[in-house]
Parts: sequence; structure tokens; C-alpha cells
Amino acid sequence: MRPDLERLLETSYRTVVGRDLRTDAGGDLYDAPAALLMHGTEADPVFCYANRTSQRLWGLTWDEFIRLPSRLSAEPLVQAERDRLLARVRAHGFIDDYQSVRIAKDGTRFRISGAVVWMVVVEGATHGQAALFREWAPA
Repeated sequence: MRPDLERLLETSYRTVVGRDLRTDAGGDLYDAPAALLMHGTEADPVFCYANRTSQRLWGLTWDEFIRLPSRLSAEPLVQAERDRLLARVRAHGFIDDYQSVRIAKDGTRFRISGAVVWMVVVEGATHGQAALFREWAPA
């Protein structure tokens, strides 16, 4: 768990989205019932945060998750869609209507919906992008 990243997530969510992240996530961020993820600003962004719900959904440990390029959380066929989403987020700061199919480590596919995806920006510095979602189902 990375408390420094959780502070960035909370601060940026409040600033960019205008709501309280703990309220929207459903409690303590790491153990929240909602999935919460963040990737960094690398050329090929790598996840740097994934709460327990995210780890369970993708079937990954913390150590596996924080080494995973975020593009690999989606199948190759939907990666162009994912790229368009991230461009929309960069242009508008956040979106709150994202839905897509994701793929777990074991190949299981699941559909996420109603995701909030936002720029993790604090005091003018961009730290990456994050996503929060409470709705998923087998795809």
C-alpha cells in the first residue's frame, strides 16, 4: 500500500472531479469495495497503485500489478478505444461515463461501467491518470 499515492489520488479527485474519493469509493481506499487504480506518466504507463478490489478483479498481486503496463489490462482489440479514452481524459480533466471490457491474468473478461477516469494533477504537476469504478460483470 502507498499512502503517498492515496493522498495524491484523494487530492486530485477532489480538485479535478469535485467530489470526495473516500465517499465515492465506499470507505478506506485500499480496502474499498470499488476498484481504484492509477498509472504513472511513463511513455508506456505502468500501474503504480491498485487497491485490493482491483487486485482481485485482475487476479494479480500488488507486486504483479505495479509492474504491469496499463495498456495490458485491456485486450489488443480495445486498446485503440482505450487510447481515445485517455486522450479525452487529458483534454477534459476527467470523464465519468467510461465502460469497456478488461481482461484478468487468467484470461477472464469482465465489463466495467460507470468508471470515473481522471488526471492525477496536484499543484500543477501531473502524476498520471486514475480510475474508480463500482460496476463490473462477466463479459
